Amino acid sequence: MTSRRQNGTKKIHKLKRATIYFPPEVHQALRLRAAVTDSSISQMVIAAVRAALTDDAEDLDAFVLHEEEKDITFESFICGLRRRGRL
Repeated sequence: MTSRRQNGTKKIHKLKRATIYFPPEVHQALRLRAAVTDSSISQMVIAAVRAALTDDAEDLDAFVLHEEEKDITFESFICGLRRRGRL
């Protein structure tokens, strides 16, 4: 019978290792949160990085949607506001 640790090790081999340095107070907060949420610091970091990458992907999608739009200069935008009585 294979132990849980050995199964976990097989899964870890599919991941890449990186070293991250945290200030002591951040590391302590992460350790406390990991204990409260019954997860590991690695799991929390992976979730945070995935969330950040998802945000980036959404931003890039927004740029693609608007790439056909005409560029407008700041000066012309301000003049347009003044013409329409917004300034």
